[in-house]
This record gives sequence, C-alpha cells and structure tokens, in this order.
Amino acid sequence: MFDKILIANRGEIALRVIRAAREMGIGTVAVHSTADADAMHVRMADESVCIGPPPSSASYLSMPAIISACEITGAQAIHPGYGFLSENAAFVQAVEDHQITFIGPRAEHIRIMGDKITAKDTMKTLDVPCVPGSDGGVPTLEEARKVAGEIGYPVIIKATAGGGGRGMKLAKSVQEIDTAFQTARAEGKAAFGNDEVYIEKYLGAPRHIEIQVFGDGKGGAVHLGERDCSLQRRHQKVFEEAPGPAITAETRAEIGAVCADAVAKIGYAGAGTIEFLYENGEFYFIEMNTRLQVEHPVTEAIFGVDLVREQIRVAAGEPLSFAQEDLAVNGHAIEVRLNAEKLPGFTPSPGRISQYHAPGGLGVRMDSAIYDGYSIPPYYDSLIGKLIVHGRDRPEALARLKRALGELIVDGIDTTVPLFHALLEEDAVLTGDYNIHWLERWLESHLS
Repeated sequence: MFDKILIANRGEIALRVIRAAREMGIGTVAVHSTADADAMHVRMADESVCIGPPPSSASYLSMPAIISACEITGAQAIHPGYGFLSENAAFVQAVEDHQITFIGPRAEHIRIMGDKITAKDTMKTLDVPCVPGSDGGVPTLEEARKVAGEIGYPVIIKATAGGGGRGMKLAKSVQEIDTAFQTARAEGKAAFGNDEVYIEKYLGAPRHIEIQVFGDGKGGAVHLGERDCSLQRRHQKVFEEAPGPAITAETRAEIGAVCADAVAKIGYAGAGTIEFLYENGEFYFIEMNTRLQVEHPVTEAIFGVDLVREQIRVAAGEPLSFAQEDLAVNGHAIEVRLNAEKLPGFTPSPGRISQYHAPGGLGVRMDSAIYDGYSIPPYYDSLIGKLIVHGRDRPEALARLKRALGELIVDGIDTTVPLFHALLEEDAVLTGDYNIHWLERWLESHLS
C-alpha cells in the first residue's frame, strides 16, 4: 500500500480523497493555485504545494507542475479526482513514465473511451447495445445528409472529442442538417482542437442511465447498479438518484452484467461509468467515463462501499474487497448539485460566504469545501457542494432532501438551492416520471 498520495484536484473531490486516504493511514499532498491558498483541501492535507497562478491552464492542468510536486514530496501515486486531468491519457502516460502510480485506468483505456467513435466501436465488439448511427466520423456535409436520411430524423450531431454538452447539435429535419453539421464541427474545433463529428439517432424522450462498474485490472469486474441522471440543464446533470425509478431489479442485473463483462474483457482497472440513453425498455450506449463521477456518493449510499478507497486499493495492486454477490441495493439515495450561480440565468456568483451551515441528521451527507468566510474564486467550476440523502425508499429520501435543503444556509452569494426547493414541489419529480428533456422545458416555463 502507498505511504503518500498526491491529489491533483481541488474543492470537494480533493477533500473526498483526503478523507478516504486518512482512514487508510495514507499521507496526502494537496496541490493548489495561488487563488486556492486558503482552500479547505489545502488546510486538511498533510502537505501542500503551490503549483501556479489562478488560471487552471497554469496550475491544475500543468502536468510538469503536478509531477514535480509529486517528486518533491515523495508521493508514490496521484489521484486525479474528476475533471482537469482525470481523463487525459497523455498525463497518465507521463505519470507512469516517472514511475508514479496513477490511481485510475491505464492510458490506453482512457484513450479508447476518450474518442467517442472508437468507444462506440469498442462497445459494439463487447456486445454493449449502442445508439443507431454513423459508422465512424462523418467528414462531409453530403455524407451527413446521406447518413441522417438513412437513420431517420431527428438526429444529433456530436463532436468526436466532445464533452459537457459542447459540440452537440440537433437536426430535426433535412432543413436543419446543414447548420447543425457546420456548427458542431466548429464547436468541436474551437473547444477540443478536433472538428470530426459523427451522427446518431435522436431519441424522443429517453432517460439518462449510467452503470457504475469497477475493474481489478486483472480481468475481474463488478457493477454497482445504475444511477438515473435524467434531470439535466444543457447536458449538465443537476439531480441524480439511485436506484433509477424506471429500472427493475431484473433489468439492473441484466444490463449490469453486460457492462461488468465488457470492462472485464478489456482488463479495465478502477472506477468507470458506462452511460446510456434508455427508452422503451432499451439501452443505447453513449459514452464511458474513465474516472470517478461527481454523483458517486449515491452509489456509495445504497451499496455501503467506499469507491475512493477501492480505487486506491486497486491502484496499489490489491484485489477488490467485494464480489458481485456481496453487492445488494439498500434503500434509495439522491444527490443535488449546489452551484454558486444566480437564477434565473445561472450566471456564476463568486464571492465571500458570510455564513455557512451544513444540514445533518440521519441519512444526510454534505460534500463541500466551503466554510464561513471562504471566498469562492471566479476561475473554476461553480460547483460548491453536493447534498446527498439516503432513505429506506424513494419517498423517505425525498422527504430527507426537502428537510436538509431547509436546514442548509449559504449566505453572501447566490446559489441554485431555490431551484431544488421548486423542483420538490413538482409531481414529475416526486413520482420520478421525467426524461432528459423535462428539466429544460420546466426551466423555460418557470424561470424564463
């Protein structure tokens, strides 16, 4: 086992890793920009290293700075958290070249799954169900028109290297295909330096279902059920729950086995999430995230496992601490993402927090790195915390969420807390009868 690990991230996920490491008796190193000198993850780690100025490109995305910090402190491994360099194959290769362990999958698996066309082709060979679409990239407008006509409208055009909703354009008819194709290519080029796109059938009212998998890197793997992440704004998740309201135990076992078998076949190591659109009882693969997810706590709640601890164990060469038969769903869990944003426009709201009180009580978990007097810097993602609740069933989890939101105090800045108070008054949310388009439509009618 490692004596010391470095966390190449910030905010609540850095704290999450520090806590797991501390329980395991492992020393921790925090890295930070000058803007984060007073951040909670810096205060809680055993050691800290400043790696650059505020812009993430000069600090949290600086591979040489992070590797140098590792070498200076003697850290044997790096945990990337999520975002930043967590799915950067070049970074993983550089880490391994410096004889440092990357707590996550191998570079080849990140590379395969980082290209959506390659990922889809790989999943097809592994018998994972996929969305009907083009065979690889679509290089020309003429080809795009041909493929869209064969698939049938509506279609969605996606940048091969896309993510976070960027480089995705919907074409509802032949009249819209030209503009959607050109715009998706332009966004892909601007955001990712790659203008290659592919085309998929656009499903009318699917749910977003993701399967949590975990591989030991030696041909063994398990699944930890699904999460329903259908409540999204601009392709960004805001409300996640497990198990999914629309998924039966039989369906869970079937698709979970398919996913676990797929990652086992490729020798995948660590945590991963296979994401699907789910409609009319059918699953359609859209992408695989080769890292820990923001919403991993809901899975931890219903299965009673520590996924970060397991990541560290597997990276150190130890076997999984549980088998598939050890994993059983216990109750229901929900997570809401709390952002420093001003409604109704969701504009960033950095600033000083004058008062903070975290909710508590049975079945309530608050993952956050904010504190009284903390100044939220304007340079990074607006996520300031995740409120997770767990109950014996979905109604109890919803009741706890409502109660916990009522206890939460974050003064001095604007947050998205009012959004969740409002959503918990909606029948569709209370019954779980929603799809990936529901929240956008609700926002248009309630916050416009």
